[in-house]
Amino acid sequence: MENSPSPFDIPFDELPNPKQVWVGEPGSRAEGLGKLVILTPEVVAKAAATEIKTGRRVTMGWELTKLDYPNLNRQPCQHQIVPLLGGVAFDDIYTMNPQQSSQWDGLRHFSQTVPGETERVFYGGTKTAEITDRMSDRIGLQHWAREGIAGRGVLIDYATWAEKRGVEYSTFSTHQVRLSDILEIAKECDIVFQKGDILFVRIGVTQEWDTVMTDAQKQQYSDNPSPEHAGVEASTEVLRWLWNTGFAAIASDAISWEVYPPQSPDIFLHEYVLAGWGMPIGELFDLEALAKTCQDLQRWSFFVASIPLNMPGGVSSPPNIMAIF
Repeated sequence: MENSPSPFDIPFDELPNPKQVWVGEPGSRAEGLGKLVILTPEVVAKAAATEIKTGRRVTMGWELTKLDYPNLNRQPCQHQIVPLLGGVAFDDIYTMNPQQSSQWDGLRHFSQTVPGETERVFYGGTKTAEITDRMSDRIGLQHWAREGIAGRGVLIDYATWAEKRGVEYSTFSTHQVRLSDILEIAKECDIVFQKGDILFVRIGVTQEWDTVMTDAQKQQYSDNPSPEHAGVEASTEVLRWLWNTGFAAIASDAISWEVYPPQSPDIFLHEYVLAGWGMPIGELFDLEALAKTCQDLQRWSFFVASIPLNMPGGVSSPPNIMAIF
């Protein structure tokens, strides 16, 4: 199966089941990489040769202490500095949930329903018992960490585009970034998508959190049992476009990438993208410096390199990500 033709080349409308495009044998490299298998050495080499021109570098990791008010009852990051050898040196200890700041959602993060089955499953048909069994590292982060996530990145700067058009919204609402908006922005910026691209969508979450929201508003959001997150619309049209364009990964400064809670009872993108396609979803990336650099250089594509934590059986990870122009 490792050497068979890739199902990732089949058009969306011809897929036998677009909600389950599982590759590789259980526990294999191909299964563990999921859609990242399309980032071949040739694809990465081409991206480096065409995108690295100036040497300018931008990182996209928000501070580990953000969100400084926990969301969905997650534990905020704690950082201790402890003495070593009686104070001759120091170590530090991190207690963290990567979902509290910039993170890649790994394949163990989200499951999907299967017709006729009572138990939800993760990518490849991985069962909950395999996720909780610490002797099993199936579809764990170690696969992404060993090879890294590298290739051509493209930025859709929705926040700037919307501001120019007088579109006002809070990123802590169910405001939706429509596919038509994304395509219009791409046209205006002369972005031509390529197979293997890593898509970034900026809607302005980190900017609003850092520069607009008061402590009281942050606390109110944290205490809300039914939080709202702006994001990309969840629709069959978006799924078809993501698939047929051939993205290797998608990321955003949004909290859940897609609008949350789901506006349609039938489609939750995480079920397709993570559990169905094995494609990384990046969330809460700090895209402010990236957007400024793209605007300065008047180009919205760049080379991207990300190395997730090498944690066997890991669920999610800070992205440790850099864009090079």
